[in-house]
Amino acid sequence: MPVTINDVAKEAGVSITTVSRALNNNYPVKEDTRIRIEKAIEKLNYKPNIAARSLITRKTSVIGIVVPGITNLFFPTLVEIIEGFLTRSGYSISLCNTGGEALKEVELINQMMSRQVDGLIVIDPSLENLDNGYFDEISKSLPMIVVNGFPGTHKCNFVSYDEEIGSREAFMYLLELGHRKIAFVRGNKSLSYDIKEKVYKNIVKSNGLNYEKVLHVGKGNSIDVVERTQEQIEELLSGGERPTAFFACNDLMAVGVVNACNRLGISIPVEISVIGFDNTLISGITHPKLTSVDLNISEIGRRAALELIDIIDNRNKSRIKFFLETSLIVRDSCGKVESAST
Repeated sequence: MPVTINDVAKEAGVSITTVSRALNNNYPVKEDTRIRIEKAIEKLNYKPNIAARSLITRKTSVIGIVVPGITNLFFPTLVEIIEGFLTRSGYSISLCNTGGEALKEVELINQMMSRQVDGLIVIDPSLENLDNGYFDEISKSLPMIVVNGFPGTHKCNFVSYDEEIGSREAFMYLLELGHRKIAFVRGNKSLSYDIKEKVYKNIVKSNGLNYEKVLHVGKGNSIDVVERTQEQIEELLSGGERPTAFFACNDLMAVGVVNACNRLGISIPVEISVIGFDNTLISGITHPKLTSVDLNISEIGRRAALELIDIIDNRNKSRIKFFLETSLIVRDSCGKVESAST
């Protein structure tokens, strides 16, 4: 038979009301009384009814986390870090995967809000819902952090990694290696991909490059993108003018490029160089190991979790916008163009 709050009250020699006050910390309770209650809880192994408690405190101690995919290792890795910090502060998480679809994103977030989550962390949301003011409106009534590459003029709270600088550093590295024919691989509509493509086209123009190739490979955060990328890269490399390097918008796409080259017998990095993005676990286990842009996932997760907790606990209404630096992690997938077959 489950232990009840009444059992705790009897064991501690206090009223049920006093136990409730101690648990919910909403009225002063004498220190010696609190100690007796805590000892009774420990002895009886009492587990408070979370649903009933939330009715009293008006808090569920649940944070909603929304991601566009779970097979792109960037997102589960980031969620794991965020969850670690939230758990230490007494929160659990409710995780939703939108598949990168704007309508599904709205549907899932509305469901979370109906379940009265205490806050939201939305990672790489749809460009459509950013631009139409959906997230700005939500942030007026619910503590929320958006984790994304660039906050623009939006009014919600952001923890942002500087994808523009990270992309530029990667392209400049390829230029330093002598590459003049760089192909760009991206997924469907996404602010993240748009930022990178804009940098790519600016690099092509400002450096007078005569080669420009943008490949669209569909949903970029699904494991299926590896095969779709491979198919398109094989087609590109099997005819016409070959690029000497590829910039992929995430590591999954970069793996697709590597697989295509391996299947066609094209040596990386001797004949073609490849750069990925996100520096996920996968970048260190491919053959060859991927050069990739690191977004400092650990700090992103820490900052997103702690800032949201601060908003909830202290009712902080000031707008939060944090930019975190990126870095290029050089491994084995890039080489000088002089050794390439152009």
